[in-house]
Amino acid sequence: MSSGDFRFAEVFSYESLVHAMAGAVGSVTAMTVFFPLDTARLRLQGEATPSITSYFMLIGVEVSRLFFFSVVDEKRKARSTPTILSEIVKEEGLLAPYRGWFPVICSLCCSNFVYFYCFHSLKASWLRGLKSTPSKDLLIGITSGVVNVLVTTPLWVVNTRLKLQGAKFRNADIRPTNYSGIMDAFVQIVEDEGIGALWNGTFPSLLLVLNPAVQFMIYEGLKRQLKKGVHRELLSLEAFMIGAVAKAVATTVTYPLQTVQSILRFGQHGEHTGRSLLNSLRGVMHLLINRVRRHGWQGLFKGLEAKLLQTVLTAALMFLLYEKIASSTFRVMGVKRPVSSR
Repeated sequence: MSSGDFRFAEVFSYESLVHAMAGAVGSVTAMTVFFPLDTARLRLQGEATPSITSYFMLIGVEVSRLFFFSVVDEKRKARSTPTILSEIVKEEGLLAPYRGWFPVICSLCCSNFVYFYCFHSLKASWLRGLKSTPSKDLLIGITSGVVNVLVTTPLWVVNTRLKLQGAKFRNADIRPTNYSGIMDAFVQIVEDEGIGALWNGTFPSLLLVLNPAVQFMIYEGLKRQLKKGVHRELLSLEAFMIGAVAKAVATTVTYPLQTVQSILRFGQHGEHTGRSLLNSLRGVMHLLINRVRRHGWQGLFKGLEAKLLQTVLTAALMFLLYEKIASSTFRVMGVKRPVSSR
């Protein structure tokens, strides 16, 4: 078998499929448990200009996340997560914190499947049995993130629109949407805004591939330190804690870009920008500068408390479930856990 054939077999391998399925199932379960926290984060994170007259034109394309477009409702005064959830339930009903759950879960499942599959298949192919390092994990994570962004951004655009549909905003400038489902949202967005609108926010999302890349770099590094060269399974508490630490660091570092991504994905903003790389950069810088001018530097981190509470807990539970599902699957099938997972 040639070297090329060998690498091809590593990319399309049973082990990579197990990792992808475990990551997808773990992320879907974790997100379902903590979904109301994501709803609160969306209500706290967004920004609206004084006069919103139309949907924001494509200035980039995104992920993952990441997966996500946020609500632009800065007229809402509640600041703490429990308070905002209480307001949402009181004003919009008991099930309102789970509005848009299905499209989010569909997008998250696809996104995490793609990311975990790319990460572990590339790791198996590139390392070829050699010991991994933080720099290699970071490079593999960035590459996996780019693939994930380009493939799954349309799903995240649609799920953001659906998640916010029917919400009662304090900002009267935000125009309501009327989608009957995922496919109807796809059709309406393409017909009304053009196919490019499905990739709104892609450029900041490409920058945000650093988030999962840093997360996986820290997670894999801490996992190697805990194992210290011994091939063993992580304890549940170990997987939970290092998953939480990795996500907390990655989220804090990249949060300002996540806020910009959310504004772009929601699609309602007063500026219209071209679609070139230069205009994408200008658009991102304009939103960051405008937010600092209006709210100060703390405006770049508005909603961080809710974001950390939701994403750290979700990521920690996801990694715990991922490790247990993957290990159990390999054990049941009688397959020794591959080097790429170490």
